[in-house]
Amino acid sequence: MSNHELEIVDVIKKIKDLKAEKVGLQFPEGLKVHAIKIARQIEEGTGVIVIISADPCYGACDVADVDMGDLVDVLVHFGHRPLPIDYDLPVIFVDARSNMDLLGCVKSSIRLLEGYEKIGLVTTIQHLHLVNEVADFIEQNGKEILMDKGSGTTKGQVLGCNFSAIKNLDADAFLYIGSGNFHPLGIKLFTDKTVIVADPYLGEARKIDEFANRILRIRSARIAKAMDAKRFGIIVSTKKGQSRLELAKNLKNILKDVDREGFILLLDDVSPDLLIPFMDLDAFVMTACPRIAIDDSEMYKKPLMTPQELEIAIGKRKWEDYEIDEIKYSG
Repeated sequence: MSNHELEIVDVIKKIKDLKAEKVGLQFPEGLKVHAIKIARQIEEGTGVIVIISADPCYGACDVADVDMGDLVDVLVHFGHRPLPIDYDLPVIFVDARSNMDLLGCVKSSIRLLEGYEKIGLVTTIQHLHLVNEVADFIEQNGKEILMDKGSGTTKGQVLGCNFSAIKNLDADAFLYIGSGNFHPLGIKLFTDKTVIVADPYLGEARKIDEFANRILRIRSARIAKAMDAKRFGIIVSTKKGQSRLELAKNLKNILKDVDREGFILLLDDVSPDLLIPFMDLDAFVMTACPRIAIDDSEMYKKPLMTPQELEIAIGKRKWEDYEIDEIKYSG
């Protein structure tokens, strides 16, 4: 379906095996366009009643098991693999593997990898089934490929909030297979190594350096603006895979130590509109999804920072020790 394999036949079999009568469906934004067609297939194939979650979905950290816990017998979650957290009802995870050709953009990356011998290879779950094919091709071009699994991630897989799969790789450079800039930006900030993006959607390969430098300039400006802030809103997510209340409490104590105030704000979805009632605060700190502070910071009227950026703003960390925020999962 489209550029993704959604394995509906296998899903129908699992639903029948579970003897479910009511089934929930959840999709990330890019796959929601398929929701009605898939719901029809499942209802016709099983006789169950399907309920579709129409709320935004940001990953396996944001599974609708709580919202649908009293409504369905099983939830089918598309586009992600489970994290090592406890879900409130049976969840069938469907990878939604991309069937796009990867070798075209990977071939374009070879020239950008010149001068580097050991290459750390990473991608997202949609392309993970083809990563060995990519590794073989790069090794045929004289490179050594390094891959590892992380805490809560499969070998060669990175999340937007978790880069543990590359933590122990002694790589000269990294090759990221996928679209967008946030994942490779995270790899760049996490390792301070050269990162090449092989993008199958654009059919090109590019370095992330210029983009990373621009983002760091923006982050530096946000931090500088927050240095004189006295009152901080510390945002905590109700999403099970993003909730870091203990971190928020620690940040509140750190602020108290430097004669600043911190107020913990509990939110499900985070948006500028929801923070309007709290504009008497000078700045905000994001302990939920790390992407929000970086991807969406220009949408917010007050500085929105990561925990590490807060430490820089109040003098607890040096700018030279800047690092990207990461949610650490056990398992």
